[in-house]
Amino acid sequence: MDRLRRPRRAVPVLAALAVAALAGCGHAPVRSALAEWAPSPNFDARRPQLVVLHATEEPSAAQALRTLQTANAGGRVSAHYLIGRDGRIWQLVDERARAWHAGAGRWGGLVELNSASLGIELDNAGRAPYPPAQIAALLRLLDDITARWNIPRTQVIGHADLAPTRKTDPGAHFPWARLAAAGYGLWPQGELRDPPPGFDPWLALAAIGYPLDDRAATVRAFHRHYRGREDGDDPQPTLDAEDRRILAALARQRGAVP
Repeated sequence: MDRLRRPRRAVPVLAALAVAALAGCGHAPVRSALAEWAPSPNFDARRPQLVVLHATEEPSAAQALRTLQTANAGGRVSAHYLIGRDGRIWQLVDERARAWHAGAGRWGGLVELNSASLGIELDNAGRAPYPPAQIAALLRLLDDITARWNIPRTQVIGHADLAPTRKTDPGAHFPWARLAAAGYGLWPQGELRDPPPGFDPWLALAAIGYPLDDRAATVRAFHRHYRGREDGDDPQPTLDAEDRRILAALARQRGAVP
């Protein structure tokens, strides 16, 4: 009997040792076999510098959740968070990991946006306003994320802002002014004034962070974000006097205009 019992008692011990060993390996540094390990304490973890907001463009949160956990027609996609219209929040990816949400694009000097950002999907088909409960949940989540990662509150943008030739989300219905009232996103402050002589709106757009590879697409993205409108099929949307006043204010806040 004793001989039969000993192996049974040993199994949990061996299993615990194996789990401990695996856990230790999970936190071990990745080392090259070609180099001698001489660790330095002078380093920090990679940190997200930006929060990118998306609209799911799906009929329901349940469908969006399935897509984010599997794939869509273009391949596998993910985001760190999904927020339902009722304010329910799901986390899909560890914040320290790189979710596949931003794709190709650029914002200021950042070019590998998946690695530099956290992605938040909002349950919205792209054609309707965002419910108050959903925006309230988003603001709570932004409070938590930006505080923990020390992300500047101005560094909250839309998917279309970084990829204006490919994306339109979170769309013209997204309440950027509501977020600005809570301190998030770059938004014009105070009375809008005419820009100074020699003001270049394109340099202002670049100073804010917009890519200028396709200027018409950038204007559409700017109008969607700051004017709450879609330019439709206009192949060459223009910047009017109000756009220039908004751009001058934003550039001043970025320190790019006196």
